[in-house]
Amino acid sequence: MSSEPSLQDEAARAGWLYYVAGMTQDQIAAELGVSRQRAQRLVSRAMTEGLIHVRLNHRIGACLDLEAALRDRFGLDRVRVAPALGAGADPVRAIAPAAAAELERFLRMPDPLVIALGTGRAMRGMVDALTEIDAPQHRLVSLIGNIAPDGSASFFDVVMRIADKVRAPHYPMPVPVISTTPEENAAFHRLGPVQKVVELAKAADVVFVGVGQMSNDAPLLADGFVSRDELDEMQAAGASGEVAGWVFDSEGRYLDLGTNRRTGGVRVAQNLDRPSIGVAAGASKVPAIHAALKSRIINGLVTDEPSARLLLDRT
Repeated sequence: MSSEPSLQDEAARAGWLYYVAGMTQDQIAAELGVSRQRAQRLVSRAMTEGLIHVRLNHRIGACLDLEAALRDRFGLDRVRVAPALGAGADPVRAIAPAAAAELERFLRMPDPLVIALGTGRAMRGMVDALTEIDAPQHRLVSLIGNIAPDGSASFFDVVMRIADKVRAPHYPMPVPVISTTPEENAAFHRLGPVQKVVELAKAADVVFVGVGQMSNDAPLLADGFVSRDELDEMQAAGASGEVAGWVFDSEGRYLDLGTNRRTGGVRVAQNLDRPSIGVAAGASKVPAIHAALKSRIINGLVTDEPSARLLLDRT
């Protein structure tokens, strides 16, 4: 194997020197034997490719104020508001480190926990930002099926990814995200191994879920889990959002129609007596987050500053 450093090697080293060693770009250029301009590009590449994760240790006052306001408005048990990244930035990048820190808080607890997990881009971002931890005392279980419509593994399933990082026993939900018919869904749920995973998920000590919108850019539609006609039907019935594939209206009431009759896995109950933490941000998701908070499908939240302000502006 070649011992020559790759471009990614150089970028990782430059990122390490900049963010951990605290070197200037001139110092990095001298250390690596490159021009200042190349050192700058390498540092930028390290961040763009996710080779370096940055966490904010200082809690910004404005974020603390928003956390207090959200806690008072919705009676939240846990809330984290991440600083905004600016107009046009992906909000998942803002909230992923904060969500990872919140999950790590539970993973570092010595007593065994069952941690139930949803799916989605925000959840995957949380896992990517997660620090590697040895946590074999805990069990990780998926709330939602891990089989996509074409039979492949669901792209945003996170249980396997987390298990690789924390070395904990894990239990994927071995059913389709959404079955073709209610009868097919029921047949899957009659299987013994599926019933065991379902019971484990229902008894979870803590829940982490993404929150999806049900507008025309709904993740369920974009990822091929629902058809346009099905989305139209649920929108006509007042669909506002979804958690773990289960669709609810603007009051946070689950709908008894559409894909809800064929969704696999476990529905997150309202008013749980244990942490149920939503990880979501973005203007398009605010109505869904608001509904989930009102009905206490989630009793904790990780979001960003713009989303927090929009939530507080809603009546």
